[in-house]
Amino acid sequence: MPADLARLKRGSGPRSCDSSSETGSHSGSNASEYSGPKLYVKPSSKSNRHIIINAISHCCLAGSVNTDMKNKVLEEIARSNVKHFLILFRDHGCQYRGLYSYDPDGEEAFKIMGVGPRQLSNNMVERFYKYNSGAKSFTEVTSTKHLSVSIDAVVLLNVYWKTKATAPTRR
Repeated sequence: MPADLARLKRGSGPRSCDSSSETGSHSGSNASEYSGPKLYVKPSSKSNRHIIINAISHCCLAGSVNTDMKNKVLEEIARSNVKHFLILFRDHGCQYRGLYSYDPDGEEAFKIMGVGPRQLSNNMVERFYKYNSGAKSFTEVTSTKHLSVSIDAVVLLNVYWKTKATAPTRR
C-alpha cells in the first residue's frame, strides 16, 4: 500500500479530480461513480434561430405590408429542424430576398425559400452581416471573408443575380 500512495503523490498513477487524491487517500471509487464536475462537454452547434426570427419580424419584413411574406418565412423556420439560418439580401440596402440553411461542416448554404441561387458558397458572397437585436438592424462584418455560424445575412456578388435579358432591337 505505501508504494501505491507514493505513486499517487508522484503523479504516475491514476488521476482524479476530487480533493481526496491530493491528500493521499484513495477511495478506490469507479470512474462511473464519479459525481464531480464534468471534465468534457461535447460541443453543441450554435443556433441562430431566435436571432433570425427577430430579424425577420422586426427588421427585414416588418410592417403590415409584409405580413403575408413574414408569416410564410416564420412558418418555414418553425417547420425546419436546421440550427443555423442565413438571410440573403440583394445589396447593401439589406432588402430581404431569401432564407437559407447553413451547414458549418460543409461551409455551404442551401435555399429554403425566396429568390436567389439554390446554393451559396464563400466565393459567391460580397458582404457579411450580423444582426444586432438591440438596435434592430444589421451591421456589416468586415473582419471575416467566409461563411460561419457567426454570420446572419449575406449579400451576393452582382454576377450571381440573374438580370433580365433585353430583346435585341430591330432596325
